[in-house]
Amino acid sequence: MTPSLLYLGRASLYLAIFYAFYLLVMRRTTLFRFNRIALLSGTVACHLLPALRLRTVFLAETAVPVSTGTLEALGEPVGTSAPPFPWLTALYLAGVAAVLLLCLLSVLRTRRIIRSGTPQPCEGCRLTLVDRDVPSFSWGRRVVMSRTDYEHYPAILSHELQHIRCHHSLDVLLMSAVTALHWFNPLVWIARAELRLLHEYEADEGLLNQGIDATQYQLLLVRKAVGEQRFSLANGFNHAKLKQRIAMMQHKNTSGWMRLAYVALLPFLAGTMFLCNPARAEIRSDASDATVAAPDTTGKTVVPFSLVEKKPTFQGNDAVTFSKWVAERLLYPEGAKKERLQGRVLVQFTVCDDGVVRDAKVLRGVNPMLDAEALRVISASPKWEPGLQDGKPVNVTYMFPVFFQLQNNKTTLGPATNAVDPESGRQVQAYLKVSMENDPHDSIPFAQVEQKPTFQGNDAATFAKWVAERLTYPKEAKDQKIQGRVMVAFDVCEDGVVRNVKVLRGVNPALDTEALRVINSSPKWEPGFQDGKPVKVTYQFPVVFQMSKNERPGFLFIPVLRRPGFYRIIRR
Repeated sequence: MTPSLLYLGRASLYLAIFYAFYLLVMRRTTLFRFNRIALLSGTVACHLLPALRLRTVFLAETAVPVSTGTLEALGEPVGTSAPPFPWLTALYLAGVAAVLLLCLLSVLRTRRIIRSGTPQPCEGCRLTLVDRDVPSFSWGRRVVMSRTDYEHYPAILSHELQHIRCHHSLDVLLMSAVTALHWFNPLVWIARAELRLLHEYEADEGLLNQGIDATQYQLLLVRKAVGEQRFSLANGFNHAKLKQRIAMMQHKNTSGWMRLAYVALLPFLAGTMFLCNPARAEIRSDASDATVAAPDTTGKTVVPFSLVEKKPTFQGNDAVTFSKWVAERLLYPEGAKKERLQGRVLVQFTVCDDGVVRDAKVLRGVNPMLDAEALRVISASPKWEPGLQDGKPVNVTYMFPVFFQLQNNKTTLGPATNAVDPESGRQVQAYLKVSMENDPHDSIPFAQVEQKPTFQGNDAATFAKWVAERLTYPKEAKDQKIQGRVMVAFDVCEDGVVRNVKVLRGVNPALDTEALRVINSSPKWEPGFQDGKPVKVTYQFPVVFQMSKNERPGFLFIPVLRRPGFYRIIRR
């Protein structure tokens, strides 16, 4: 949702609270002019309140679990996908256009009536008399009446002059603009009608104060209110509800103390402001939680990367640039190579307010040799552009995974990006692999190849469907109620054949074997291309086996690679 729509949503919420209060408390009072001013002032104030930056304070929660290797299986990085069409913005603008069109039609109808009349000299207004029977109305300083009403009912002209003296047309213009902006809020339309009713109350009150006979005036209202056409952008003699107008003329005057009732509205608006404004994390001293805001050794507040307003940048770019910088300097320890050690080292470091990387430490290691190499490279990082909170540079914590994987003695690692964990459905950090070298004979990660491999002339979603149609839940796993996610890796070679299928992270031999069986039986793909040449592309593909409550296979979650982080759910 765009900031403009968020602003309008908050303003509409304030308007709903304010108008609801008026309808419940002040609607039946005789403080006509005060209520009119209060409605207009409150409407303007409700559009100013969202601009105030009040913040509620909360204790930041522990970071969501880190998901690794998933983004590569889900296709292209988030940043490369086309932005979705703004359907919500288009729907809102269509509503605004419809309301403005109705206002334009009302203006055109009013102009046509005015042009059909004859100007008549009149003190205090520009009077137009129409020879046919039309309802009397006023707009700006112009009054339009039928010639018959002008000759026989002078009270009608006096009523319209009251509208002109009170400048009611300006109120109608303001509320028409508010209605166009908040066309989706029904209370705004009700408030617009209530304001027009206040205009009639105020004009009636002014006319009665001039000494006109109330009974005769009420009989005139009854005589003229016979369902004549209305002009929505004008103040007309027969616009308002007749019964309410007559009842309000006979209503006992409301005490002036009732004006203070608006003070009771302030706590509701203040509470809504705190709920609607962005929240900030409170400093928390739990040392075991590496991702919440907490003071560092110097006493300065450390803000998690996910909560800071403006993220730190490396050499003017995002974390992908930093991952490439690390990849160019990372060396696979010889001892780890000989022992065939590989895995992910999760490192946390702080980008301080001066841009220097400090306090690098291993949160979850693999082996002392791999851990030490990851710390060595990250600690040697050049300065970053520091993150900003409330316009000031702050210390920002960063969790960065380094992948050590034996691929022809190559090392890979990944930068953090946004994704959705398929098991929990929560927003997580996923990591994209980057190769250190550009060996044409080595496999290239799916997310990094220029032209992706395609399956049967379509994208990877077709392959997901193909796998789902052939996947069978093993009976032994079903009997033992075994379920979980099998992470499979395979290569789409230069000739399009799927080879080197293996389980990276298994669940059970039966489930692992079934996942391998189906992937191994894959028909040829169209190979991926790098620099115009077909290349071998590494692919990681998660298959989730999940049983239903009645101990039968429930759903298979197959990744849809068209949009990273989304899974297609297929019932077995």
